[in-house]
Amino acid sequence: MMKNEKKLRDHCIRCGECCLASSPTLQMADVSLVYDGLIEKGNIYTIRVGELVRDNVKGEMKVTDKEILKMREKENGKGCIYYDEDENACTIYEYRPIQCRALACWDGSEFMSVYARPKLSRRDVINDRSLLRLMAEHDKKCSYSELEKYVGQIEKEGEKAVKSILGLLKFDHKIRLLISQRLGLDPAEMDFLLGRPFTQTITMFGLTVTLEPDGSFFLTVLNN
Repeated sequence: MMKNEKKLRDHCIRCGECCLASSPTLQMADVSLVYDGLIEKGNIYTIRVGELVRDNVKGEMKVTDKEILKMREKENGKGCIYYDEDENACTIYEYRPIQCRALACWDGSEFMSVYARPKLSRRDVINDRSLLRLMAEHDKKCSYSELEKYVGQIEKEGEKAVKSILGLLKFDHKIRLLISQRLGLDPAEMDFLLGRPFTQTITMFGLTVTLEPDGSFFLTVLNN
């Protein structure tokens, strides 16, 4: 679609381009949508402090200094999980997030105004103290600064540093199973409660990990 066409437009033609490009992040204005279950926690993931993330507004990769809640995208990578390509429509249109309401491809001023407002965090919608304690323990034990520290020690300390990294991976993996089983929560909600697992995000350090049949992890350098 030509940029000049967008400038001339003053309304949405339901082309789906915005919804297919990415999924929205959530603002404080969306708190009731998540708290009331209109947007399911299993369809949200948390980008934690220190995680590498793509800033779609600036078009660059950056390490975030604040927590971000983001709607999942489809497994095939084609846009927001709530977008129905066959119907060319949003399946939660009546209670879509504020960023979606503000988005207009022909004029980004309202979106940028919304984008600058306070972001939603996990603790804005969770009031279970036991769960909050477990989340805090996970954030402390499995911080990205801790992971980065051990990755930086690999060259000097070799196997010792690798062992420390694997320890973090195992803790991150096991606490997800524990919380899900003990508290009877949907496993799909773990990426919301604890952020994406290290087994996925460790690629930001140029490493990759596979889960072996015996339950152990195998750490290797990521091939370019």
